[in-house]
Amino acid sequence: MQQIITQELLQNLESGFLSQRANRIAMDAVMNNGVLNTAKNAEVLRTTTHEFSIRLEQGEITAQKKSGRCWMFAALNTMRFQIMKKLNLETFELSQNYTLFYDKLERANYFLESILETLDEPTNGRLIAHLLSNPLNDGGQWDMFCNLIEKYGIVPKSAMPETVSSSATAEMGDVMTEKLRGYACVLRRMHAEGKSESELRKEKDGMIRTVYNMLCICLGVPPKKVDLEVWDKDKKFIRDMGLTPREFYDKYVGMNLGDYVSLINAPTSDKPYYKSYSVKFLGNVKEGRPVHYVNLPSEELKKVAIAQLKDGQPVWFGCDVDKSYDRESGLMDMNLYHLGDLFDTDFRMSKAERLEYGQSLMTHAMVFQGVNLDDDGKPVRWCVENSWGKEPGRDGYFVMTDEWFDEYNYQVVVHKKYLSEEARKAYDEELIMLEPWDPMGALA
Repeated sequence: MQQIITQELLQNLESGFLSQRANRIAMDAVMNNGVLNTAKNAEVLRTTTHEFSIRLEQGEITAQKKSGRCWMFAALNTMRFQIMKKLNLETFELSQNYTLFYDKLERANYFLESILETLDEPTNGRLIAHLLSNPLNDGGQWDMFCNLIEKYGIVPKSAMPETVSSSATAEMGDVMTEKLRGYACVLRRMHAEGKSESELRKEKDGMIRTVYNMLCICLGVPPKKVDLEVWDKDKKFIRDMGLTPREFYDKYVGMNLGDYVSLINAPTSDKPYYKSYSVKFLGNVKEGRPVHYVNLPSEELKKVAIAQLKDGQPVWFGCDVDKSYDRESGLMDMNLYHLGDLFDTDFRMSKAERLEYGQSLMTHAMVFQGVNLDDDGKPVRWCVENSWGKEPGRDGYFVMTDEWFDEYNYQVVVHKKYLSEEARKAYDEELIMLEPWDPMGALA
């Protein structure tokens, strides 16, 4: 067995490769067309349809543009659904900029509080490195979104429309991340110099003021009162003036967020099913609810999602969207690409192994707006409302096969009334705390 790659080995490898006709054809095809376009399974694209036995009606598709706010868009899409249904509207949109503002403000505060809690940790240790890696992430979790709504409410998009910085968050994020890392340096240096807790907190108060000012410059000042003025499907004009954001939520959405639970499917040996989990140092609103998952088999996630769809309510979910999918067609299918045939090898990893070895984790949140059930009531494919505008898929909607659900879907959020007794009992158990770098700490 050789330990190094020699010239003799290279010559042998090249000769072996070029001697095979299939290799030469594959090389030309991939060099001219790319890996995925060459490996794409035309039969899957031809036979998978956008038809569903259960399909909810939603308004015009939304677009998160160049931002990582999919979790907000998905959550707000479930909430605008309630408004449209209640007011008989063709379409309606809630302000994603408003929730972005308060998430960034709260996230900055959460980060600084985490720094204050870890002042004695080594700067080059894994925990501090993790905290500093992305202190103002665009991504988030369902429970984090609930914290924002319960504290700040929501507003119509017209009350706080998009800005350049909300639609393309990279510049704002880079500047504010640099500021927060600098603030972490200041607080840890003050602690090393023997400054008191009160001195550190006074310094932090000034930091939050600066963060607030930066957000206002980038996103605008959030409204304290909002007006609702819309035409319904029957050409009736609706007007409701002077509502606080929380009053607007209570009156026109009215979801009791405490009744909704996050269910995950993480089939790794360190996370037994029917247990509750959270993640250390994962959150936004410091005084808010923690991220709270119940780990269940994939079939349980499907069962409750179908039950909620049958009752006419959409389902927020989190998945690894970049795997085995085609953006143009909006198809998410395990058989979409013949990569094994193209490279004459196999790509065999289980869902648990992909999580454990860093090959997959939750990257994107969307909304189930329908499902196609076979004659036995089993799901075949799922209707997915995305937030990437109208161009991908069919008018912005994707199709997820049931096999893809099993392999790459990680989370659904449903009303707790759909849970089995065993799952409900697990939700009420004490949280098992996962390390900050656990794959279930990934943000959509």
